[in-house]
Amino acid sequence: MANTHQHKNIITELIFLFLKLGTIAFGGPAAHISMIEEEVVHRRKWITREHFLDLVGATNLIPGPNSTEMVIHIGYIRGGLTGLIVSGLSFITPAVIITGILAWVYVSFGSVPQVAPFLFGIKPAVVAVILAAIIRLGKTAAKNLQLIILGIAVCSASLLGANEVLALLSGGIAGIILSGINRSERKKVSGWLIPLIGQLWSICKSTDANAAIAVSTAGVGSIFPWKLGLFFLKVGTVLYGSGYVLVAFLEGGLVKDYGWLTQQQLIDAIAIGQFTPGPVLSTATFVGYVVSGVSGAVISTVAIFLPSFIFVLILNPVIPRLRASKIMSSFLDAVNISAIGLMAAVVIQLANAALIDWKAVLIVVIASVAGIRFKLNAAWIVMGGALGGWLLKTL
Repeated sequence: MANTHQHKNIITELIFLFLKLGTIAFGGPAAHISMIEEEVVHRRKWITREHFLDLVGATNLIPGPNSTEMVIHIGYIRGGLTGLIVSGLSFITPAVIITGILAWVYVSFGSVPQVAPFLFGIKPAVVAVILAAIIRLGKTAAKNLQLIILGIAVCSASLLGANEVLALLSGGIAGIILSGINRSERKKVSGWLIPLIGQLWSICKSTDANAAIAVSTAGVGSIFPWKLGLFFLKVGTVLYGSGYVLVAFLEGGLVKDYGWLTQQQLIDAIAIGQFTPGPVLSTATFVGYVVSGVSGAVISTVAIFLPSFIFVLILNPVIPRLRASKIMSSFLDAVNISAIGLMAAVVIQLANAALIDWKAVLIVVIASVAGIRFKLNAAWIVMGGALGGWLLKTL
């Protein structure tokens, strides 16, 4: 009886802690993880710093949003399966609710002239936010000349129309080949990794084909939510790197391939993702609502986050072996730099759409200096861009 009561107290504490963090967690995954460490290591002493760092390393070895997976890991360690579920949901829920409300406002008022000046300034600010993230993450990811060349190659391939999933996984294979691992180990890895890439590629193409058929026979307003769900389930399963890499998948899939979103709607979706706390992947909520209403928002949100819960549940017990693997470390290094390459391609494409006159260029320059030189929080940069856009358009 006492154990049951104690478990309930643990679950309640997890819910309140991660609801709080999910409400105030601005600034991206690195900032989120710092807040989590302060709470669970220093204040509550639930786990040691060494264990916490092991979890950070593990989240970099699997797809999905790092900070969300950290929360899920801690919930699992602290409260078992129930803790895993409630911790993840508590951290995600504030961002999803806020994003859903903003999506409703956007759909209702986004084309109203009074809102247009704000959106004009937000677009170049978003370009600056992603550029700052590329520079920050690139310093860590670009460990040697081979990886830098690999990142440039992936960026070029993406600009030429390569599939994002294939580019990431092919980059990982190249990383293993170039890593100096001996020939027998490379052959052993190739024996299971190359067929895996083939399987994922087939899944991606079959999903793309089904969605393309759907688009050809239905307008945007009549897209069934489950089609969005399939797309976001695929993204949630293969999304390595920063949450900003999500932009590459959205731009390649929903804008280019399916035509479910316009370039402008994509930029607005990213901007709203910056306005909200918590994981950037809550952008899926916005996209789902814009494309297919409330049901689209719910299904898109569940689909993109579900793989993270499953990955943590399966991999938590084997974290020490994953982290110690030389092969997986080489694969991760290459995937990370490939993700930076995808982000760079997206910045080039979004800048082409957003920088339409000198006013937009002025905003992106100021926002870039604020983010890169002064490391200003992304939420403040986007809000500043909105204010700057309003001032430049109305005064």
